[in-house]
Amino acid sequence: MFNGPLSNYANSLKANTAAPATPVANGKKTFFAAPVEKKVFFAGGHKEQGPFDLTYYLKGAFAGGLCCSITHGALCPVDVVKTRIQLDPVKYNKGMIGGFRQVIAAEGVGALATGLGPTAVGYFIQGWFKFGGVEFFKINFVNYLGKEKSWDLRFPIYLTAAACAEFIADIFLCPLEATRIRLVSDPTYADGLLSAFPKILKNEGVLKGFYSGFGPILLKQVPYTMAKFAVQGFSAEKIWGITGLDPKTSSGAVTMGVSLSSGVVAGVAAAIISHPADTLLSLVNKEGAGGEGPIMVRLGRIAAEIGFAKLCLTGLGARCVMIGTLTAGQFGIFDSIMAMTGAVKFHFEDPNEEH
Repeated sequence: MFNGPLSNYANSLKANTAAPATPVANGKKTFFAAPVEKKVFFAGGHKEQGPFDLTYYLKGAFAGGLCCSITHGALCPVDVVKTRIQLDPVKYNKGMIGGFRQVIAAEGVGALATGLGPTAVGYFIQGWFKFGGVEFFKINFVNYLGKEKSWDLRFPIYLTAAACAEFIADIFLCPLEATRIRLVSDPTYADGLLSAFPKILKNEGVLKGFYSGFGPILLKQVPYTMAKFAVQGFSAEKIWGITGLDPKTSSGAVTMGVSLSSGVVAGVAAAIISHPADTLLSLVNKEGAGGEGPIMVRLGRIAAEIGFAKLCLTGLGARCVMIGTLTAGQFGIFDSIMAMTGAVKFHFEDPNEEH
């Protein structure tokens, strides 16, 4: 039914399923050949990878869901202040620290947890499909292209796998992100996720209420995720190369340090690339923003009103801090959970590397 990577995935599941022992004749005796579990060996010879079966992808999805939910939930106060700066830069014009003080002075410390419910739930679902999807698409593109060609095309593979996974993840994230932004922009709208979600659905319907920001969320999240995974992979390669350390023989602490360091670099790069769309997403989910009409018309009005410079720079400092920290934490938690589940995480290796 499917061709390309999806077909390979189906075939890999069949190949990784242990077959019954089969009789093998040897003279007068009959022996039973034990089933062999398919694993993937890469150049370097120190570590084997796989098997890349359904269990592996579920472990990746679960680890991705947890790492995104934990990090986004922990940084909810930063996100509240960032969103307020984007929505009302005239009032919140004192930077990140000043923004914290303004929110606390006006509404109390509890206001910093506004939108925590939809944030934790939404980003668990998004992380499930994003990290699990990146592993799925990346591995199956490699199976389709072959080891040598995949090494040469590893960064296009990172970018394509991330874009495919993020598109799917955003379908599920968008309603919860719209709910979060509504709660942050208007704390009196509802008490939390359980009351805000049905209220938006009743008052505005599915498309306007939950998917008005689908275009901007794709413009924000797809480039963000592409940069996040590609830059992290590139940065990790460079860090290993500069330090002269070998990822196959280094300790867990060293490997974690590389994951965190490359995650910070990836997070800042991803934040800068996706920030204009993030600002538009925050504004378009504000009630009445952009007037009436199709979503792209409303987005055009908003962009024209605030100007290109403000679109790119308003709240950027706060977002770089938030996303740099968040991304580093995500890769660190993801790698830790994968290791705890016993999964040997997929990684590219140079086929020309000496054994």
